[in-house]
Amino acid sequence: MKKFALLALPWPIFSRPSVQLGALKGYLRTVWPELVVDNYHPYLWVAAQLGYELYHQISQSSGLSEALSFALLFPEMRKRARALAQKEAKRRGLFLDFDKTLGLLEKSLTTYLSRIDWAAYQAVGISVCLNQLGASLWAARWLKERFPELVVIFGGSSCAKELGRSLLARFPWVDFVVNGEGERPLFLLLRHLLSQEPLPERGVFYRAGPEIRGGGTLVLPGDELPSPIYEDYLREVLALPPDKHFFPLIPLEASRGCWWFKCRFCNLNLQWQGFRQKPLAKVLREVEAHARAGFLDFAFMDNALSPKEARALFEKLAQHQRDYRFFAELRAVHPRRDYLLFARGGLKWVQIGIEALSTSLLNRLNKGTTTIDNVAAMRHCAEAGLRLEANLILEFPGSTPEEVEETLSVLPFVFPFRPLNTVSFWLGYGSHVFSHPRQYGLKRVYPHPNYAYLLPEKYRRGFVPLVWSYVGDRRLQKRLWQPVRQQVAVWEREWKSLTARYGSLLTYRDGGDFLLIRQVAPGGKVLHHRLKGTSREIYLFLQDIRTLSEVKARFPALTTEKIEAFLRDLEQKRLVFREKDRFIALAYRENTAAL
Repeated sequence: MKKFALLALPWPIFSRPSVQLGALKGYLRTVWPELVVDNYHPYLWVAAQLGYELYHQISQSSGLSEALSFALLFPEMRKRARALAQKEAKRRGLFLDFDKTLGLLEKSLTTYLSRIDWAAYQAVGISVCLNQLGASLWAARWLKERFPELVVIFGGSSCAKELGRSLLARFPWVDFVVNGEGERPLFLLLRHLLSQEPLPERGVFYRAGPEIRGGGTLVLPGDELPSPIYEDYLREVLALPPDKHFFPLIPLEASRGCWWFKCRFCNLNLQWQGFRQKPLAKVLREVEAHARAGFLDFAFMDNALSPKEARALFEKLAQHQRDYRFFAELRAVHPRRDYLLFARGGLKWVQIGIEALSTSLLNRLNKGTTTIDNVAAMRHCAEAGLRLEANLILEFPGSTPEEVEETLSVLPFVFPFRPLNTVSFWLGYGSHVFSHPRQYGLKRVYPHPNYAYLLPEKYRRGFVPLVWSYVGDRRLQKRLWQPVRQQVAVWEREWKSLTARYGSLLTYRDGGDFLLIRQVAPGGKVLHHRLKGTSREIYLFLQDIRTLSEVKARFPALTTEKIEAFLRDLEQKRLVFREKDRFIALAYRENTAAL
């Protein structure tokens, strides 16, 4: 019997199965049904042993998670890894007993792997994505030391392109690395290993004496994207003690790649080529199948749902009449009606690539959006009852004082909405900035200094990491953006305090021919505004972004001067946001999502 195992090591989100393992199993079951594929999720076991809260906190930090994993892999680096972990824990306000946690991690992984009959398998595949490299290398070495004939295959986003080639060159206990999208290359590689068929010409790195050969990619068309199979993960959840049980979040794929694919800081698509969509009917069947099995919580793993597909998808889901809870990533290009539709279909929380509140900086990032687009997205999410998770990128190379000032001027207008997370720009392998450093004033790029805390020198030589550092204007950028960082911290504290006391901070109630607007200002002062007749109609017209000419055309009886004076007054009161000749009303109707 031909048997193949797939492993996902720490530190993915523990409460959801690995979509990578699920998709690979789904594809292999379709094209090679005789092959027995068993998926294993040691990260789930580790989370249960460490405690879900501690595991979650560690998993949110690359510094913490990889420090623990590499300390396990290279005991000689533990002192330096401990220093890195303690620095990161302090920055996050987390107390971490590094040595105790490391001991629990080693014991948990060893216990988990020791329970598996590895002699029954001819090969094992290890999915290596963000924050999984150290633990995956440790597991691969652990297996090779005990089962030398077991073929170890790496794949995943942290193994794409030169990352994968360098892993094979530096770590002899890894036998093959799948490059790019994994299904088709893995299938052909397994046919080579288990059925003596030729080695695939593309999609795999392999050794040929002292050389590393191979590469290239094999991409599935959209209609061949597999339906993930999560039966192994669900069995592992049920095998945990009753007090450790939970309802998992089920990952879904509606597409691969990014339909925009132009953001200059992004390196999320190292393993994908081109944007492809899974047929809508297939996505809906997957949701239905999981719902019939008793699951209602889902996360779309797409880089960003395409607008047309998202509308069709959530319109259909709304017809299911189930209390779904979906997560999805979107771009800030949707009108108000889309967000309300998405909420009716079960979307509950979203991630939107806000990234900046300066149109000049958004152009520098090549986001294809403007400041008012982002403000509108924040407003619409609040109205639809969607929890928005979004970042504000600080310290992007070449940012100007004017862009910082523009950001500071916008922050008071978005105060009523859920605060953004501030993140310092980091240089990712494969991003446009990485590939064209001179265009962004970078004089030199080099592996991030953290790797000196994780890898012995002999392994660092020739190793191509995911995260890089650079010589450029970093000190200047840090100084420029410090006021924004401070202001966002104040925003977050006040927003949490005021929403706990007052609920939503900027809403209106419609009286038919008048609006009552309640505005909770910073500091807690509550302001009330009444708009009657045409004033009400103009404000409601501005619930989507409108140009001044559109407002004039909609209300031809009013003079231009009167319209501009009215809008200027609303802007001064921070009831409307204006960017050049475009406007958006900031107050939203209470309980719109429930209508």
